Amino acid sequence: MALNRALRRARQWARLTTQLSVTALLASCAPPHAPPVLDAPRAVAVDGERIRVLALSPGVTATIVAPDRLDARRPVEVILYALPNGNSTAETMGRLMGDSVGWRYDIQHIGAQTRALRVRGLSQAVVVYLEAETKSWPAWRSRMGYARANRRLVELIEQVRVEVGRPTEQAVTLAGHSGGGSLMFGFIEAQDAIPDWISRIVFLDANYNFTAAHGDKLVAWLQRDARHVLGVLAYDDREITLDGKKVVSDSGGTWRATGRMIVHLGRTLTLIRDTLAGFERLRAPQVELLRHPNPENRILHTSMIGDMNGYMHALLVGRPSYAQGAPVLGPPRAYVPFIRAAPTLPEATPPAIPPRALGAPTGSAFIASVAGLPREAREAAVRRELMAGNIPVFLRTLRSVTVRAAGPDGVPHTVTYAVMPDYLAIGSDDDFVRMPMDPYTAQTFCDAFGFVLPTRKMVNDIWTAATVRVEPRPLVQDRDSARTFLQHHRLIEEQLAGQGRGALVAGMKKDVVVTNRLQERANRVAIYGWHYVRGEPIQPLYTGHVDWYVDYSHGIRPVRRWMQVDGTTRTYEAILNDPQLATLLSDEGVILAPRYER
Repeated sequence: MALNRALRRARQWARLTTQLSVTALLASCAPPHAPPVLDAPRAVAVDGERIRVLALSPGVTATIVAPDRLDARRPVEVILYALPNGNSTAETMGRLMGDSVGWRYDIQHIGAQTRALRVRGLSQAVVVYLEAETKSWPAWRSRMGYARANRRLVELIEQVRVEVGRPTEQAVTLAGHSGGGSLMFGFIEAQDAIPDWISRIVFLDANYNFTAAHGDKLVAWLQRDARHVLGVLAYDDREITLDGKKVVSDSGGTWRATGRMIVHLGRTLTLIRDTLAGFERLRAPQVELLRHPNPENRILHTSMIGDMNGYMHALLVGRPSYAQGAPVLGPPRAYVPFIRAAPTLPEATPPAIPPRALGAPTGSAFIASVAGLPREAREAAVRRELMAGNIPVFLRTLRSVTVRAAGPDGVPHTVTYAVMPDYLAIGSDDDFVRMPMDPYTAQTFCDAFGFVLPTRKMVNDIWTAATVRVEPRPLVQDRDSARTFLQHHRLIEEQLAGQGRGALVAGMKKDVVVTNRLQERANRVAIYGWHYVRGEPIQPLYTGHVDWYVDYSHGIRPVRRWMQVDGTTRTYEAILNDPQLATLLSDEGVILAPRYER
């Protein structure tokens, strides 16, 4: 059931976000060879490439590197590259080496190899480096819980495709090295079937955890479209040692994993055995499985990718132009002329909320469209409008809140964070509705666009910082009805008449908040606030409602995830996990799980 839900969410996201490419990477490529739109204020241009770094929650960056000229008449080749364990994005890109440059910059050179690929026919290649803040995709998935992490990977990848632009016209490669295979398998596990927009899957010594369940999905994906290509690169790692100890267990390693793949795929496909550039090869029209016999028993884990041009080869195999020429697999490095100085990476920023589309429903029209729907269908409609950017313009200009507090050690600290000036709403500036929703819909919106949900203390501090405050206006009938949502919104509008838009306002809703008490009771929503003008909240912190319960009084106040603490940028999660800093945001001490997860 969980996998079915994840697949439905992925398909829904893909359908809903196709329209958003007007603001994304290729949105203005109407003239041939127009430069990509990588949101100029958030991107850097370096030597014929443009780079943008997306901050994706929780704890993921996606660094998009595109050529500065793309042909709008041709599909874009998007290469999703899951980083290996221990490497940063800059190290994975590679650079010219010097005496003081760390060795990790010289082991993959994915940046240079991609530039070389562009002159070998992949001129539309856009590489997306996917990095977890743990520098380990296995650790990231383990920390989140595998089912949750896998669902989130599907959402993250869909979001990246939208940011690149024109997702329905992309040819997407899913690739990874080392622990990057964990991301790849997580993406596969989260769905009933590998989506057809994935055109190529490349395991670069990364298929450690292959199982028959993965194999069944790979075979079905290959059989659905003759253009789908699977590539695997591995070596005999069964006896390799480091510091006198064997590196892999007696059942582990990619040599054995590739052997399992050979057996599984061979039940359906006819695999021809031969050799290529010192590798044993098993191949079919859409498949190439390469294993280096490693007669000298060396550690070839990175050498195959960088020194032997393994990444280039895997991206070229199966293309007619490559089949007619000499392979690049094996030394020497074929991309040396394309190695450049240290990459300049811009600051990571969240994806922008898409602009509101022409013809998007107004607030009152939206309420009319969902008034008769069951709760789950209404919630799905709310998600659709929020993810499509159907929110008022005035909500997009955030307001600052500054708070000072001392930690347990008595040292004072200051935090400044940005919040939406009003509660999250659907519609236009002239016709919108402050929209109650369940915490998972709110969390989805926040995750997508770089926001978080507040704590009880933050709700109090936001109310204190507000320049406009109104008295609560409770209602008692049909509390969970969409029409009551609109009725309550209009009562608030009467109170705010003449105030204008964009001021920081408070006192109209109970906030959906995060709290440690959510760990005590599963499947609950926490609400707090709805302050009188004199400062007393109507609603104490409360976790008595089941998580699907929503009524007219609930409000969502998105807060920007990145905050300034004593002049230094810190994430919301890092602050709440620091015993000395948590008092800036929490009156409960450290909050280890400040988000809603199903």
